[in-house]
Amino acid sequence: MEAINNLTAEILNKIDNPRKLEMLYHNDKTAFIEAFNRMYPGINKNVTAQIWNERLNFKQEEINWGLKNELILVGGASLIAIMIAQIPKLVNMDEEFFYTRNIAFIVFPMLIIYFSWKQKLGINKLIFPLLSILFSVFYINVVPFNSKSDSLLLTCIHLPIFLWAVLGYSFLGNNLKSTEKRINFLKFNGNFLVMVAIIVLSGGLFSAITMGLFKLIGIQMENFYVQYIGLSGIAAIPIVGTFLVQNNPKLVNKISPVIARIFTPLVFLTLLIFLIAFIYIGKDPYKDRDFLIVFNVLLMGVMAIIIFSITEAAKNKHQKLNLLFLFGLSLLTIIDNGIALSAISFRLAEYGISPNRVAVLGGNLLIFINLLFVGYQLFLILMGKSKLEKVEKIIASFLPIYFIWSAIVAFIFPLIFNFK
Repeated sequence: MEAINNLTAEILNKIDNPRKLEMLYHNDKTAFIEAFNRMYPGINKNVTAQIWNERLNFKQEEINWGLKNELILVGGASLIAIMIAQIPKLVNMDEEFFYTRNIAFIVFPMLIIYFSWKQKLGINKLIFPLLSILFSVFYINVVPFNSKSDSLLLTCIHLPIFLWAVLGYSFLGNNLKSTEKRINFLKFNGNFLVMVAIIVLSGGLFSAITMGLFKLIGIQMENFYVQYIGLSGIAAIPIVGTFLVQNNPKLVNKISPVIARIFTPLVFLTLLIFLIAFIYIGKDPYKDRDFLIVFNVLLMGVMAIIIFSITEAAKNKHQKLNLLFLFGLSLLTIIDNGIALSAISFRLAEYGISPNRVAVLGGNLLIFINLLFVGYQLFLILMGKSKLEKVEKIIASFLPIYFIWSAIVAFIFPLIFNFK
């Protein structure tokens, strides 16, 4: 009791000294809250005390369900996504044909509509995303691709990237040139993936329990559940996950930086061990096509982790160590990317030009250049000659370039290579 009384007196004495008050709070948060709440009625006219009272005693619902109109929009968008996912069953269409070409349209149009509504985009701003979606649907479904052509595969891979960029356009709204908004878009993607992973794990557990319970009473519902309930749930997850992230940023804001801090050193060590093993074993990416494909997927995944980790680095109190790992990771990825570029160039020279080889070469070259800029800025930051904001500007400036490249590969390459 005496300790609380002494702390109360100390708080009162330092109520107009923000720094000292903050130090008292961090010394013992529980005791500070108890002492402050006891004394607050006597100092509730003081502005600083009012601010601290809101900070310490503000109560928020665990989940914010947004406004009524937003709930209606999310519900309607979820139903439309579910209907799109069920089209092969509704019209007796070949599932492989539909899903390989149209899986991106289950996800991105609904998200684009949601953010267009959130950003209150005018008619002139809606023309681009609307035409992009309509043209993409027409292009992938009506243009006569050879079902086994490289062009079809490239379009199916790059079309989701193109639509992801259109989603970024609707997210940015009227701030297309804003570096901060572009970085916020990348942060949203990280938070979105965390939320989707949580929902998928929870949904998977619920589904297993449900099917198990019905199996106990002799009802085999696995096929029905997977085809209708499971598929419908998966279709609705992106829009529901986005809604939860946008209205409840605190749900994942604390998880994403932790994931970035844990995985950055782990990925660095894994990539280092992989590179050593790769050299020791003598695996030949110049001849082994499948290995080169996996190698490129690995590089793109590591690049995504680097970008995500950099956007979260400013929140890390151990920023220097985190930046050191990021710099090391960027160096290793540059080395690996250099190997991939040389292998792709070799295959072009040895086996000739093909849509796949040119697309992979161009994509790797963009990542390589991006990594060089990022790595150089990280080095300057470690030397005390630059700031993290410059790295973010580089990342933000490359986003439109990736968008343009994805559009070229998805829509122009098939024309150049005569849909082969």
